Amino acid sequence: MTLLTISDVSRQSGLSEPTLRYYEEVGLIGPIDRDASSGHRRYTDRDLDDAYILGCLRGMGVGIEDMRTYRANRALGNAAAGDQRDLLLRHATRVEQEIDTLRVHLDYLQFKAALWDARERGDAADEAAASLRIEALAPKLQRVLR
Repeated sequence: MTLLTISDVSRQSGLSEPTLRYYEEVGLIGPIDRDASSGHRRYTDRDLDDAYILGCLRGMGVGIEDMRTYRANRALGNAAAGDQRDLLLRHATRVEQEIDTLRVHLDYLQFKAALWDARERGDAADEAAASLRIEALAPKLQRVLR
């Protein structure tokens, strides 16, 4: 069995060393075995797998409690498949909403850049077209800024 240091797991999982320590403290990972002589954490491949999954979930904006639920469901296997699916789909819906919001922000920035580009070039027709795109985007922009 391969034993890994906290630096190894941090590098491979994308989680910082303080985050790994915190996740162990709150029970998301481990408990992690310690080297008898140095007291340093020694992670197994299974611990690395857990850290990697938590890093993915964290990167997608999943909070600690849902990570806890995910881990518990994972331990239950197929018996919790429906709950696991529902948890993941709830976050997928949240990410879709974030993407929609970012799309509106991107459109706004591009339309405003086109407006200023037209002004720089002295192109009244392009400036008017950009202004119309910005005006048409206004209701969506107001909705996502609330």
